[in-house]
Amino acid sequence: MAKETQKTSVEIQGTSREDCARNAQGYGTGETSVTARKEDSCSECNISIETVVERENMYRAYYRVVSNRGSAGVDGMNVNELKSYLQKEWIHIKKQLLDGSYRPETVLRVEIPKAGGKGVRKLGIPTVLDRLIQQAIHQVLSPLFERDFSDNSYGFRPGRSAHDAVLKSKEFACSGKRWVVDLDLEKFFDRVSHDILMSRIACKVKDRRILRLIRAYLQSGILENGQVMAAKEGTPQGGPLSPLLSNILLDDLDKELERRGHSFCRYADDCNIYVSSRKAGIRVMNSVTKFLEEKLKLQVNTSKSAVDRPWKRSFLGYTMTWHKEPRLKVSPESVKRLKSKLKAAFRQGKGRNLYSFIEELKPLLQGWINYFCLAEVKNIFEKLDSWIRRHLRCIIWRQWKRPATRKRKLMKRGLTEKHAWISASNGRGHWWNAGAAHMNKAFPKVYFDRCGLVSFLDEILKKKNFNVVHEPPYT
Repeated sequence: MAKETQKTSVEIQGTSREDCARNAQGYGTGETSVTARKEDSCSECNISIETVVERENMYRAYYRVVSNRGSAGVDGMNVNELKSYLQKEWIHIKKQLLDGSYRPETVLRVEIPKAGGKGVRKLGIPTVLDRLIQQAIHQVLSPLFERDFSDNSYGFRPGRSAHDAVLKSKEFACSGKRWVVDLDLEKFFDRVSHDILMSRIACKVKDRRILRLIRAYLQSGILENGQVMAAKEGTPQGGPLSPLLSNILLDDLDKELERRGHSFCRYADDCNIYVSSRKAGIRVMNSVTKFLEEKLKLQVNTSKSAVDRPWKRSFLGYTMTWHKEPRLKVSPESVKRLKSKLKAAFRQGKGRNLYSFIEELKPLLQGWINYFCLAEVKNIFEKLDSWIRRHLRCIIWRQWKRPATRKRKLMKRGLTEKHAWISASNGRGHWWNAGAAHMNKAFPKVYFDRCGLVSFLDEILKKKNFNVVHEPPYT
């Protein structure tokens, strides 16, 4: 990369949103005049494309893209090939970026199953080079927009996480807001209006080369099933720039909710608004739906959105108990998703060495408990631990196959000859035997602990500085 001497310089000037909307036009296609709240003011900053391609910024972007790895795009280039490619082509690519002639490659469409097996989620994978350029743009624009984002927005923001959003939602419920307006945006990333989004970006970015480049990324097209489709709306999930663009657009929703004085948490396109009564919730649902559809051209998924009690809804995989001071717990949907993943793994574990199989399970189990470490109700962790150990005992029982082998192995594990023979020849199925007393005695919890199996209950008690409680029944 050629050495740059230009430093980032930021100069704030006042301008109206109407001026920003006019400034957003004139690059790319689909030019319309999109105006927003007239009383708001915004800023133009003289961040330029030179800031984006500056040496230090590009190095930071390069190391971020390489560390994230990821799949190859339509050109088949992977992250390991990026360095040698840039050494040959960067001067030419940089010249195109500076003169505004650079054109992104088509995005590769891939589909991954949604949680719970309900359809698929469509992701767009840019080429490694385009991911590098998007990351460089993100690093320049993020500090510019970040300082004005709402304190109640938590998704894809530095120093904020899903845990922060979950704890805030609990705080609202503790304050007496015992009803929640659970908003689900229908195919949000596929339905973002390019013109509305670009008008918001143009409020703070006046370099038209950056604006044209972002517009080009939005309209770069999608390769799906061998055919290239034009992108007239949406911002494909999968690129480094997409999360920032979604926050820029939905910041209008945040500001509107703040203006109305609502208590809310938003993580990307998941938004929960906490109110004091069902009547207030219905009123808020109707008015916010109208705002989203008229101002931002976004659709609310009425089948998944609802006004209900917080303990009957889930937010970012968590739900809570009905107490006056509610306790966080893992939602049933999250448990179901974990079991689905583990069942697929157990099917592949037949005939495998138990130690190596448990080692392969570790990342999934440890990652799950790290995310759900905020839960304060322990029942589900005990049940999951027992369920996992039973599946592992089932794998062991299957591997033994014959009654004589089962008798010999059970005796090795401490059972008497008579007890071992009765258990080995009982004629019951694998799952029944995996939960029976003889297998629990032969392979107790301490055995799996020595094998390195992650125990959810042990981990949750280790992470917390207070006792996790059982949840009493709701009456």
